[in-house]
Amino acid sequence: MYAIVEIAGHQYKVQKDQQIFVNRLQNEEGTQVEFNHVLLTDDNGSITVGAPAVEGVKVTARVVNHLKGDKVIIFKKKRRKGYQKKNGFRAYLTEIVIENIG
Repeated sequence: MYAIVEIAGHQYKVQKDQQIFVNRLQNEEGTQVEFNHVLLTDDNGSITVGAPAVEGVKVTARVVNHLKGDKVIIFKKKRRKGYQKKNGFRAYLTEIVIENIG
């Protein structure tokens, strides 16, 4: 069984006991969080599509820890103009484990 759920503005395909990294959530480490905006569920070939969300279905997850993602280098350059700009970015992420779908 899997579900497509909207978490912090992004859509993720999740299964039970799956570990995913999402944008930083306000919940503390070790707490449980519920996501009610489930867009699609699949239970052994039986697909339910919501309009826009499936009624009565929620995904329960546990917050494992908060961390920062890998550094992404942003480099801008204009040729023949002497313009170069280098910048770095690290996203703030939350690691969650999906505990239950339904």
